[in-house]
Amino acid sequence: MMTAQKIAVLDLGTNTFNLLLVKITPSAYYIFRNEKIPVKIGKDGINQGIITEEAQTRALFALDKYKAIINREKVSKVYGYATSAFRNAENGEEFRKEIERKTGFNINIIAGDIEAEFIYKGVKTAFDIGGDNALIVDIGGGSVEFIICNRNEIFWKHSFDIGAQRLLDWFHAVDPIPPNEISRLYDFFDSKLEPLKEQMKIFNPICLIGSSGTFDTLSEMDQHEANRFVKGDEAELPLTIDGFEKLYRKIISLNKEERLKIPGMMPMRADMIVVAACLVKYVIDNFGIDQIRVSAHSLKEGMISVIQQEMLEDNGISSSSNL
Repeated sequence: MMTAQKIAVLDLGTNTFNLLLVKITPSAYYIFRNEKIPVKIGKDGINQGIITEEAQTRALFALDKYKAIINREKVSKVYGYATSAFRNAENGEEFRKEIERKTGFNINIIAGDIEAEFIYKGVKTAFDIGGDNALIVDIGGGSVEFIICNRNEIFWKHSFDIGAQRLLDWFHAVDPIPPNEISRLYDFFDSKLEPLKEQMKIFNPICLIGSSGTFDTLSEMDQHEANRFVKGDEAELPLTIDGFEKLYRKIISLNKEERLKIPGMMPMRADMIVVAACLVKYVIDNFGIDQIRVSAHSLKEGMISVIQQEMLEDNGISSSSNL
């Protein structure tokens, strides 16, 4: 019989290193600690295909903090995953080995398709996607994952190397971002997202489901704007098309100092929120999207759901999960 186990999940993203401490039982899992450190591992190097020494120093500092927490909590196993910045950097594998040597953490660098699958499974732990086709969008620092799906299956998924750190380096040299830069950005999306356009014509999803940091921040700002707040443990966060449009106009008109004063703006998102909001605006305008939903769960929760299922199978327990 499987007993409850405490595990740690490390999600080493391009912007943020996340630590989740989780208690897993045969019937459920419980996140009892959630830590985030804005490492920005892609800063100054992501478009050159390297992880800079400064970024490595920030990463190891964060992981030392996490190791101390993990040791105090006496977890049974650590699962580590790294995404775009690691998989696209010439020295990504070399740095992965250094992390393993210095911390003892075994980090898996996952492919973009696997990342998209984890995101889908994470969103499914938050709410019922529904029987109609939806488009999940997860905007990371290095990559953006698009998943066309419904509650039962993925029809198409793709990871594009157009994350917010990359876009910030390419298109946001002047602040506030000028109209001609937004036009260049949209031309770039037109070119890079041709495969998405083809699939959107086939499957025609009208609901956009946003997951991860950009959408968390947009929802937080929208809640302040509407003076209507949800509980901290809600798995679905509020955001409407009208609410997004109002925020978009504000975001692109302000410089960073002014953006930081927007209620609900997370300081670690103040740089990248401009180009990320432009991508959301592009998707809404070009694909006839008339509904936004925001999932508080994403990649990390998808990882946990897969780990839980594997642990159940290892213990000979049949899972009722709909993964």
